[in-house]
Amino acid sequence: MEKYKDIEYELIRRKRKTSSLIVERDGKVKLIVSEDLSTQRIEELLEGKRYWIHSKRAQWEDLNASRVNRQFRSGQGFLYLGSSYRLEVTEKTDKDLKLYRGRFYLRKSKLNEADELFKSFYKEKGLKKIQERIEIYKRQMGVNPKNIRIMELKNRWASCSDEGNLNFHWKCVLAPITIIDYIVVHELAHLIYKDHSDEFWNTVDKVMPDYLKRKQWLRDKGASLDI
Repeated sequence: MEKYKDIEYELIRRKRKTSSLIVERDGKVKLIVSEDLSTQRIEELLEGKRYWIHSKRAQWEDLNASRVNRQFRSGQGFLYLGSSYRLEVTEKTDKDLKLYRGRFYLRKSKLNEADELFKSFYKEKGLKKIQERIEIYKRQMGVNPKNIRIMELKNRWASCSDEGNLNFHWKCVLAPITIIDYIVVHELAHLIYKDHSDEFWNTVDKVMPDYLKRKQWLRDKGASLDI
């Protein structure tokens, strides 16, 4: 980690012309710059964004304070595609974990593995659902991602590699389809523009004119998308 005055940040140098400043969901600051950008210019960038950085960090602290702590017990609600389904812990189930007729069923003898079972469920379902949504939007946007993966991404909803691979956090599948679609369109747009330039947002806007509303939903309620 680097430090400039009271701002701690992760510095990443890449072969690129533009700079990107990101405040992750846990408040960590990440600065992506060109390989030859000087220390003086980096500090000028951080100084110019000082108020924005602190505002974002305060915002994430407020949102994370409302995080839901779910317990693996009968009656607890777990999210899938924006809806909450109550959990029933029982030995009377043919699978370790399944969603059936509006309810999650978890094998009682697998309680110690419940966290991983839910993550595996979300990864499996998420891959199918996100591939389905990508097929819809990639035609509209004239792009074609190479590989699509569902994984643990720490503090990001999704990412786009320089090679054209798209990675999505398994937590995405907890959100409503409208929000999943926003995340998908956002990443597909990164296949065209690597930064968050005006051209990038114009591309998103053409496909999804109400993207600001969906983006705000994710900011306000993203902390609840967890197990």
